[in-house]
Amino acid sequence: MGPTPETPAVRRTMTADAQTLGLAAVRALYAEVALEPKPGLVSFRDCGSHADMSAETFVRSLFALRGYFPRMAQAGRDGHPFGVLENLGKNAEARMLAATRGINTHRGAIFGLGLLCASAGQLQAQGLVFTPQHLRAVLLSTWGETLAHRARAARLAAPDSNGQQAAQRFKLRSAGEEAAQAFPVLFEVTLPALQAALQAGATDRAARVQALFATMAELDDTNCVHRGGMDGLRFVQTSARNFLDARGVMQTDWLLHARAIHTTFVERRLSPGGSADVLASACWVESLRRTTLAEPSATSISEGRVAWSRHEMPVFAP
Repeated sequence: MGPTPETPAVRRTMTADAQTLGLAAVRALYAEVALEPKPGLVSFRDCGSHADMSAETFVRSLFALRGYFPRMAQAGRDGHPFGVLENLGKNAEARMLAATRGINTHRGAIFGLGLLCASAGQLQAQGLVFTPQHLRAVLLSTWGETLAHRARAARLAAPDSNGQQAAQRFKLRSAGEEAAQAFPVLFEVTLPALQAALQAGATDRAARVQALFATMAELDDTNCVHRGGMDGLRFVQTSARNFLDARGVMQTDWLLHARAIHTTFVERRLSPGGSADVLASACWVESLRRTTLAEPSATSISEGRVAWSRHEMPVFAP
């Protein structure tokens, strides 16, 4: 069935800026899966607390999603209503599940990072400079009311995901509520922690680990609740705070400490996947903050092939 007037089609030919925003999102998600150590999470070193997926599963998912993020940026740039964004997200989720044989690798990122891409596209359409403050303001002014309505409705409806079930049962702030508030943990915790670590001289790797721990310490990560109940979430938050209180990645032996925490999370089958999604979004914001969007993307990411290894970022070529 073709698009209705309420859900107009997103143009197939995307602007170079939309492609740049989308490719940056794919690269940020790759940076997240490539990061190690990440307590309980999948990396190229091991599968963390997961028996059903590996880093290769994530890369297959990313390849399936390579056209989604640019389409979201274009939809935002063209001022489409939230229903169009939602349909794009549902289609992307179907492609992800087909690529991973039913494994949920990026459902949170499809929603959160996809919405941020759309907001960045609308920010461009309004001629605003890309800053975290502008990005949040545009998100709220364009889709905030709809997101708030959806969050209230989800709070009252029967849960249709493990995350919603955990949020309702324990009165936690869901991913939908985070979005309705323009992602406070992302912009007030994760991104500042990432930037502060970089300014203090940390490497990209160490700064991302620091930002991940800062996120784990604060986020109502429903993935942890689903796997370990509220005790599991509190254990994750306490472990992260203890690491940060010990100076985090500024410790000489921070890598050993972070890997030891990883081992304890695996033993408990805890996986802070929500925190990983927020980290990827922070990497995306920071990468765009450092660069301009004036230069067209060298290659189209709407088609092509991806080359990757343990140490390479994805590169799309005709």
